[in-house]
Amino acid sequence: MSAPRFFCDAPLSAGARIALPEALAHHAIRVLRLRAGETVALFNGQGGEYPAVLEIEGKAGFAQLGAFDPREAELAGRITLVQGLPAGDKMDWVVEKAVELGAARVCPIAAQRSVLQLSGPRLEKRVAHWQRIAQSAAEQCGRNRLMAVDAPVTLADWLTQPAEGLRLLCHPEADADLAGRLGATPGLQSLTLLVGPEGGWSDKELAQAREAGVQAVRFGPRVLRTETAGLALISAAGALLGW
Repeated sequence: MSAPRFFCDAPLSAGARIALPEALAHHAIRVLRLRAGETVALFNGQGGEYPAVLEIEGKAGFAQLGAFDPREAELAGRITLVQGLPAGDKMDWVVEKAVELGAARVCPIAAQRSVLQLSGPRLEKRVAHWQRIAQSAAEQCGRNRLMAVDAPVTLADWLTQPAEGLRLLCHPEADADLAGRLGATPGLQSLTLLVGPEGGWSDKELAQAREAGVQAVRFGPRVLRTETAGLALISAAGALLGW
């Protein structure tokens, strides 16, 4: 059985003894009931990880770090998922599974047809919640780098950001399919996938994306739920690209 893994937002170096952040120590000692002397692994999102021996002093936890392990579990290329905000807590699922599938970033979009609308403190709390989910998913799946989760913006605002690599928008009536678009772009290192909310992208949003150079693709003969489509696209694209 592999050692429990924890994200530790602190400088790490071989041979160092570090005090674990309070929340991390509580989770390891009180929730997981790990004992002093047990082996854990720590990573800080900068790449690689450190095996460590857990030490407990009262309610405080410490880690004696071993040699740096450069192991990585990243895709060979960079995938960004631009996800129209779905209703309810479906975004939790999208974030968690996008981490497991190797996405580098998730950009939530407050689309015109999004049922979920966030602002102010509620928005800040939800983004922090998604970032915690991404951290936990990285701990579980073996990634040593954290997937970024952005604050929601409109599609128009997102499109003003510098374009990176190939950008594909999932649309059931598109002329080209995913495999065809990917095959026509040899040497691809960065891919962005756009998926609308439950009601899909509006005509205005589709026009904005097209004017910005985003290409539409269809993905199979079935209509997928919004929380399924992006994850299926990440999986299929990674396989087609050999990532």
